[in-house]
Amino acid sequence: MSVAIHQSAIVSPGAHVAEGASIGPFCTVGPNVTIEAGVELISHVSVDGHTRIGAGARIFPYASIGLAPQDLKYKNEPTRCEIGPRTLVREGATIHRGSVGGHGVTTLGADCMIMAMAHVAHDCTLADRVILANNVMLGGHVEIGDTVFVGGGTAVHQFVRIGRQAVIGGMSGVEADVIPYGSAMGNRARLIGLNLIGLKRRGFSRPEIHALRAMFRLLFREPGIFADRLAQALERYPGDAQVAEVLAFITAASRRGLCKAGRDTAAEDEDEAAA
Repeated sequence: MSVAIHQSAIVSPGAHVAEGASIGPFCTVGPNVTIEAGVELISHVSVDGHTRIGAGARIFPYASIGLAPQDLKYKNEPTRCEIGPRTLVREGATIHRGSVGGHGVTTLGADCMIMAMAHVAHDCTLADRVILANNVMLGGHVEIGDTVFVGGGTAVHQFVRIGRQAVIGGMSGVEADVIPYGSAMGNRARLIGLNLIGLKRRGFSRPEIHALRAMFRLLFREPGIFADRLAQALERYPGDAQVAEVLAFITAASRRGLCKAGRDTAAEDEDEAAA
């Protein structure tokens, strides 16, 4: 297999481009970039910095990857950007490299989809199968677990954590951490329940879903002091892996605190009863 580089593309001599990669018209690739096998830069793509694009990724026109972070403290240090295999980056999306004030690297996992005009800021960490819909804006240092969906137009504050299998409704403003398997939406975002549709689609059993539902009601619907309810949950579910994951997320160190529960809805109650 050969490397296909369009005659109008500019690929710096120091760049490493693997066999089977394709670099389309008017793309620019910096000297410290590694492009792995089967990557396709469709056209008008800019990749710079110490950036690695994983095998089979596809980058659509006018996307910008690995350029300097929007951080006034950044002084052109050799920080990095890592894009996982088979990830799709759609038109006009921007993914900036890390900063020395953070991890020094911005990371996207495998099989992610970053839709048009979305922004992933410096030092963000996205696990596998994360989907950011159009115009999502991630501030710096955001951490997102695997198989999370973030709806279009949502803004996520810097240092926020979003646990795996969570879903964020479109046009939300997320200022605080969202638990794994949670469903949050609104400006400012509040927990409205669990991501029950996602749990069913991904094969979670009825007992697993029922345990998560009971845990959610105890923590976020029952009266009393939250710390006391959390202590009850820790005692009540010692052997449940999913519940333990949520509780570990809640008790871990956080810069932003926990996203609070919002209103009850009839639809939520119906969905939970069906689960």
